[in-house]
Amino acid sequence: MPRILGGEVLSRRPKITRAVPVGSIVRCADNTGAKQLKIIQVVGYKGRLKRRPAACVGDHLKVTVYVGPYKLRKKVLDAVLVRQKFPIRRPDGTRVMFEDNAAVLITPEGNPMGTEIKGPVAAEAADLWSRIANMASLII
Repeated sequence: MPRILGGEVLSRRPKITRAVPVGSIVRCADNTGAKQLKIIQVVGYKGRLKRRPAACVGDHLKVTVYVGPYKLRKKVLDAVLVRQKFPIRRPDGTRVMFEDNAAVLITPEGNPMGTEIKGPVAAEAADLWSRIANMASLII
């Protein structure tokens, strides 16, 4: 049920299966130099006691650079998940799945750290993060 705020209808975020748990290694989809990222936290996750937090497309993450340049390694950075292997079910009934799990590094303000994004970006992530949508070459 959509909420109404001051005559404006606010739609809910679509329910997407959280398929990338904390501790996963994901590919870095931008040109910052990082190759692989390790997820250490899902920002805003509220879940069951003792259940490992997991992320879905469009989620804000805290990550560390697992493989990449020395200047980026061993630091806690922000990222947004832009692709996941597990199928995403859209409201029209179609299912979309990608070849890999991938994230884009962002600054604490929400701006992308790189200047280009490699590969496609899920439409669910592009709707939530407009600056990532502007940089994406392909939105699926």
